[in-house]
Amino acid sequence: MNMTKKKIFIVCDSSRSLLDFRGKLIEKMQQHNQVYVFTPKIELESVRNRLKELQVITYESKLDGSNVSVLSDLRFIYSLYKLIRAIKPDVFFPYTFKPVIYGSFLAKICKVKLIAPMLTGLGYNFTENSTSNKLIVKITRSLLKLSLKPNPSLNIIFQNKDDSERLIDLKILNKKHQVYVVNGSGVDLSHYNYSKPSTSPITFLMVSRLINAKGIKEYYDAAKLIRSRFPLTVFKLIGPYDSNIDAITPALYQEIASGDTIQYMGQVDDVRPEVESSSVMVLPSYYGEGVPRSVLEGMAMGRAVITSDSVGCRETVNNDPKQANGFLIPVKDAGALASKMEYFINNSDDIIAYGNNGHQFAKAKFDVNIVNAALFKIMQLQA
Repeated sequence: MNMTKKKIFIVCDSSRSLLDFRGKLIEKMQQHNQVYVFTPKIELESVRNRLKELQVITYESKLDGSNVSVLSDLRFIYSLYKLIRAIKPDVFFPYTFKPVIYGSFLAKICKVKLIAPMLTGLGYNFTENSTSNKLIVKITRSLLKLSLKPNPSLNIIFQNKDDSERLIDLKILNKKHQVYVVNGSGVDLSHYNYSKPSTSPITFLMVSRLINAKGIKEYYDAAKLIRSRFPLTVFKLIGPYDSNIDAITPALYQEIASGDTIQYMGQVDDVRPEVESSSVMVLPSYYGEGVPRSVLEGMAMGRAVITSDSVGCRETVNNDPKQANGFLIPVKDAGALASKMEYFINNSDDIIAYGNNGHQFAKAKFDVNIVNAALFKIMQLQA
């Protein structure tokens, strides 16, 4: 079969996500095409070396995806415009908000043949009762509507149906749009191997950035409730504390980091050893997820799940009661979270059973190879 080599241009707002979330996809793309990436500064030499090894052509930006900076964004827009003009990509694949908003608009101006923006969750600016700055919410929604204006070259990718329906409700999308839904970013089952959960001691693990909408306070409050009754239970938290506009308060951070309720481990390069030594994965998020990657990694490794009945999170809990892999709890409800934690403490056999069901669910629905095959079809790439 004759393979037509295409130029694929990927734009993101985090260099860590390139290999953590898109590594297998980039490998597959690069087999018969030339991949270019535009990413914020690559801090990890392992990421830089792997991209070089794959012969991916890399450009670095100064984009800050988490904060509002008009000057920084204007510089990013200008640099991105120049790159699109120079590369002349056949496929333009931006993901996360700023790359999607600015990139989709610029790619249309530059007449790119196929533009495939992927919204990896809408975040708190699109939730029903957003507490974000109202002006920022309005500007963000208006910019997204402008950038995603219907165009024959535009194939919009979501990671859950709720997000696409939310944008239809907000009149950002309509029936003229070409919309596709894939099962999150997928998870590499050959990397996140199954292991039998540890139940002595019972250990709850949360992996998340330390922002309010991820449910950090709810996890902390639930941990305090449980520890008062079951003092041998272990709680761990992995994730960076940075300058995100929704970061938890310095006071709460200090309380968590210096106290003995939760073992706070900061950001780690490889979560697998900690997942392996844990019993249950927890994510009480109301952020507006795509499909939360940390939960998928836990499921792949055979961990039961407690997460919120909210956008993206609910995708990770199997609706079939015979294949139960975890629990959905109401958002912002530390008491409900503690109640489900207590269930697993009192029914430790279900930690094993639910974890096994979660592993099977991940294999059937979230395998990265299945997700990447769907993305290849959407981007009209030859497998």
